[in-house]
Amino acid sequence: MSDLGKEIYQFSKDIFYLNRSLTGEGVRETLNLISKKVENLKLKNFKSGDKVFDWKIPYEWKVDEAYILCPNKKKICDFKNNNLHLVGYSTPQNKILSLEDLQKNLFSLPNQPNAVPYVTSYYEKNWGFCITHNQRKKLKKGNYKIVIKSKHFKGLMNYGEVLIPGNLRKEIFLSTYVCHPSMANNEVSGLSVLTFIAMWLNQQRDLKYSYRIVFIPETIGSIAYLNKNIKKMKKNIIAGYNISCVGDNRTYSFLPSRDGNTISDNAAKHVLKWIYPKYKNYTWLDRGSDERQYCAPGVDLPISSIMRSKYGEYPEYHTSLDNLKKVVNPKGLYGGYIAIKKAISIIDKNIVPINLKICEPFMTKYKLYKTLSFKKNNGNNITNKIIMDIITYSDGKNSLLEISDKLGKPFEDIHNIFKILKIKNILTKKA
Repeated sequence: MSDLGKEIYQFSKDIFYLNRSLTGEGVRETLNLISKKVENLKLKNFKSGDKVFDWKIPYEWKVDEAYILCPNKKKICDFKNNNLHLVGYSTPQNKILSLEDLQKNLFSLPNQPNAVPYVTSYYEKNWGFCITHNQRKKLKKGNYKIVIKSKHFKGLMNYGEVLIPGNLRKEIFLSTYVCHPSMANNEVSGLSVLTFIAMWLNQQRDLKYSYRIVFIPETIGSIAYLNKNIKKMKKNIIAGYNISCVGDNRTYSFLPSRDGNTISDNAAKHVLKWIYPKYKNYTWLDRGSDERQYCAPGVDLPISSIMRSKYGEYPEYHTSLDNLKKVVNPKGLYGGYIAIKKAISIIDKNIVPINLKICEPFMTKYKLYKTLSFKKNNGNNITNKIIMDIITYSDGKNSLLEISDKLGKPFEDIHNIFKILKIKNILTKKA
């Protein structure tokens, strides 16, 4: 098991139970913990009520306590024990209800009787509690006291942003969301993996592109961010990934951009083909996260998604079962980290090579070819053949990634051979 995987997992544990929502202290606490690892992270905000395209930034939401008191005086659905028990953005309540009336505001999953579901009501005033179906079935007739001490007020919707400069102003954009409480693959994995990707990028000294990374509430956050930055984003962003569900160890998944044939798409598919050839290949019609905003008509950014088990496609999704014991583990997190790191490395290193020689170069002169020619090694030496195949496609029309796919070889191998041929003055890169 990778030590780095263990580090990412430990950070996931540190932030797991914080009460993240679209707004509030849980988001700020999470961003503050990320900023301790990513020191150049800037904490920013939008104000409640601000209009962003067709939406408005919601009020800030704060919860002091919430629970149900049963007829036998036993406290259940206690927010302090599990923040998934309270429907997100629930309004304040202090009243007594019969079991029949209470049932109208209880949410459970008959098909997953031991799971607490995740339910929200961000944009309509409502309240409710989430409970396991087994516990719900055991509720007795009688009067139940409902206590929700919450507040909605004009405040802030916070997010984090970091720009890591490269040699060019053109940017690779990486985004994850920071608005789900107590769920491991669907929320914490993206936050944790992207935090460590940002740490790795901060250590690099010769990045081709600049990297813009955001930790932002899902949907309303990306819409607000686009509302503020769309012109700059359309001008500068050449590739990127929406990072979510990268922590379990069951499979790998890919969801393309709306275009489907961007450098982000092609780099992701190349990486996954070599990491896990049986990865699940989804279509744009399977979208469901912030790629919906980044790739929307009129925005059209080249953003796709590399995932482990995709949101909505694993049984624990949006329930208390999506935890750090059953679903997410160090190996899964490390795998998600490596896949994203490899994909952005390909984009950063990808160039269009040009052959500097007319006809095939005299390889022996460059100590790249054996001097004896006989059937055993002539034409059967795989290194020699790969070298000649790279050269033959280095016509200024094919990128290294395209050549890698034509030859059926990992990008890293082709890139390493290109570096040798560049030193030998056989190939160069297109300006």
